[in-house]
Amino acid sequence: MGKREHAIIACAFYALGQLALGEYEVGNGSPVVHKRYTGFMTIVGVISDTHGRLDERAYMALADCDHIIHAGDIGGPDILRELRTLAPVTAVLGNNDFVEYGADVKRFAHPTIGGVKFLVAHYPYDVDISKSGSRGLAAGDPIPDVCIHGHTHMPRLDYGKKARPAQFILNPGSASWPRGGNPASVARIVITQGSVESICIASLDGEVLMRV
Repeated sequence: MGKREHAIIACAFYALGQLALGEYEVGNGSPVVHKRYTGFMTIVGVISDTHGRLDERAYMALADCDHIIHAGDIGGPDILRELRTLAPVTAVLGNNDFVEYGADVKRFAHPTIGGVKFLVAHYPYDVDISKSGSRGLAAGDPIPDVCIHGHTHMPRLDYGKKARPAQFILNPGSASWPRGGNPASVARIVITQGSVESICIASLDGEVLMRV
């Protein structure tokens, strides 16, 4: 049995256990059950700065996602191929990435997932939006709901005035080489009825680092 099969089985058993306990918070497995049985929920996994190494725990943490976003410094096409065994992947180039990923992986990405608009880039300054514009947006582009970046290897979750004019600015941290005393981490965004319901950044061991 391969890594993917182990991940799916592990997530399924964990989700059933949480359902039995009656717990429905992001990060504890319950979105797996809620998504699969109601169809009202979209889960977006966010990962960054893998630098050629995809920890099995990161793979398992993303196993139930409907879509995965990689915010750059991927470290090789094999990383994206592995993630695509789980879900469709949107990825951007980091400062350590080259053109080997093909035409679909560029400096910026602007996916709309579950009715939520995203701006994805590797550098933090590429998702900054001021009255004079943004490096990641062309004139006339809609304001994104969620801006995602990587590069710093440190988790970040801004919302409210800190994120304006977007609703959220997110860095999932590094899944392979964390900095600043932080553990390796990934993020999960739960979308319902076209809006962000919750965001959680968690370590690969399941510890919640930031949430909203």
